Amino acid sequence: MISNDLWYKNAIFYEVSVKSYCDGNNDGIGDFIGLINKLDYLKNLGINCLWLLPFYPSPLKDDGYDISDYCNIHPDIGTLQDFDNFMREAHQKGIKVIADLAINHTSDQHPWFIDAKRSRTSKKRNHYVWSDTDKKYDNVRIIFLDTEKSNWTYDKKTSQYYWHRFYSHQPDLNFDNKLVQEEMIQIMEFWLNKGLDGFRVDAVPYLYEREGTSCENLPETHRYLKRLRTHIDNKYGKNEKILLAEANMIPAELHPYFGNGSNEFHMAFHFPLMTHIFLALAKETPEILYPILGDLGKIPDLCQWAIFLRNHDELTLEKVSEEIRQFMWDYYAPNTGMRSNLGIRRRLASLLDNDIRKLKMINSLLFSLPGTPVLYYGDEIGMGDNILLEDRNGVRTPMQWHDGFNAGFSEAPADTLIFPIIDDPKFGYQKINVQNQIQEENSIYNFIRNLIEQRKQYPFLGYGDFRIIKASNPYILAYIRSTNKKSLLILHNFTCKYHTCNIDLSEYNFSSLVDVFGQLEISNNMAKVTLIISPYQYLWLNFQ
Repeated sequence: MISNDLWYKNAIFYEVSVKSYCDGNNDGIGDFIGLINKLDYLKNLGINCLWLLPFYPSPLKDDGYDISDYCNIHPDIGTLQDFDNFMREAHQKGIKVIADLAINHTSDQHPWFIDAKRSRTSKKRNHYVWSDTDKKYDNVRIIFLDTEKSNWTYDKKTSQYYWHRFYSHQPDLNFDNKLVQEEMIQIMEFWLNKGLDGFRVDAVPYLYEREGTSCENLPETHRYLKRLRTHIDNKYGKNEKILLAEANMIPAELHPYFGNGSNEFHMAFHFPLMTHIFLALAKETPEILYPILGDLGKIPDLCQWAIFLRNHDELTLEKVSEEIRQFMWDYYAPNTGMRSNLGIRRRLASLLDNDIRKLKMINSLLFSLPGTPVLYYGDEIGMGDNILLEDRNGVRTPMQWHDGFNAGFSEAPADTLIFPIIDDPKFGYQKINVQNQIQEENSIYNFIRNLIEQRKQYPFLGYGDFRIIKASNPYILAYIRSTNKKSLLILHNFTCKYHTCNIDLSEYNFSSLVDVFGQLEISNNMAKVTLIISPYQYLWLNFQ
């Protein structure tokens, strides 16, 4: 049984870009004033934890992940006082808040790096990683193959190269420097003291470099992360403030980020699960998921997966074979403009061609598999994307609140908005918006809201046992979620066809199976249950 203080086990996370959500001062850019105005919407939806994308001062060459000041707010989206007001209002409404924090690198406009570039003897020189040659760590892969030719960039003034695992305008910090280690702890304290409930820690595998290695997932990285966790637990109380790892790794490399269950990360995103859900749906073969689903329970009891369908980045295909990557590109991104690096830069509804059956089924998966579900802003109404925007900005467009001026995002002139509002026949704001979705009984919004309500009725979905049931039909994914006293049989049809499915439930004691969503009831205690499941149908059957 879960301890009451492990709030992250049963939370509903919602990822939001402050500058794209709601403009409170009508300058064309979303801000904390606007976000405060939408807290009631989020509470009514059922959200109880917000994950904020970077809101720090930044040149915005990488949507804020290029931080130039860790302890302030970007002036376009507010002030520290606005942030304090937001935190107070969110907590009063029972909503916790975690923030994105990129600790691996800074912007090249950060004062540390500006100082570091002045000379080889400058005060902050050792805050970054320098070399006389670009051949050091020569066997380390380049992550952004579409834009970067090397992990090193030459600095003419000091005649040395600086190291960066991402863009050349994001120099990596040197965690071998104890001053950097201390600086990062103090930065975290600054925000935690303002009431923040934790961090989504960006790009954690890459903190240290060692010759002859991949410079990923190194023991030194894990030692420092354990130090972070110990410090935060000691100062703020165990599990009061959480750390969520962003590590796009295969499962075997992901598991160590949980440590022994209480000394590293509380949570970690499960990137392989996300990628393979879309692969299984495209191939209409849920068996593709079995190896990954079998891995979900192999983490310490105090820890939790953060599971998601889409987010602010591309749908990553970095860790799959070239054959699978090409299949996924052909299926989900036939237009090369839909692709980004080794991934797909599209929103959920666009990926699924706005098929409401697929959208409901895949969200049913999200909310019933082991882990804490993470929604991306706008996906609760089926927002689309704009592939004409550069990089990954196509999935970061303004939230669509109603069918009026600027979709209710801002009163500023349309040509001054942070990004253009989606305006096309299929996903345009005139059709896809919160107001319309709330009023439409069978909308994806009302489905998601009901899904969240049902998830809260069965809290063991956040921590209970998970067991795959081998159904007679290979197109049906079936599993049991349970505690000692309660059980749910959950089924998903991954195809556009009707299928008959036989399931052996002889080891379970029940008098009836009642569908949580009211679609059917099986009122006899048969050892084998036969179901006819419609295209892309989902069933949550409660044992009674």
